Amino acid sequence: MPTYEYECQSCHQRIEAVQHFSDPPLTTCPHCGGALRKVFSAVGIVFKGSGFYKTDSRSTSVSATPPGTTPSAASSASAGPSAPAPSPSPAPAASTSD
Repeated sequence: MPTYEYECQSCHQRIEAVQHFSDPPLTTCPHCGGALRKVFSAVGIVFKGSGFYKTDSRSTSVSATPPGTTPSAASSASAGPSAPAPSPSPAPAASTSD
């Protein structure tokens, strides 16, 4: 059941009432008998779990690809032309002077 807040138009006293959605709104102030007005305020929302942020539902490989391409085509295109691997250079000869 939601909690509603009312403010008296005469004495400006605020009261809270726990009511069903189907209950009629309160109309008279219990302190002075003046007219009550429903007060609306910000609602606190807490998102729990995953999927609420834009980074939750994407992997890093999919987000790095340009639109309109598939991840496999983008990875082969972004690698550039393939060049042969350089051959390892021979190790310098160890000199021994006895």
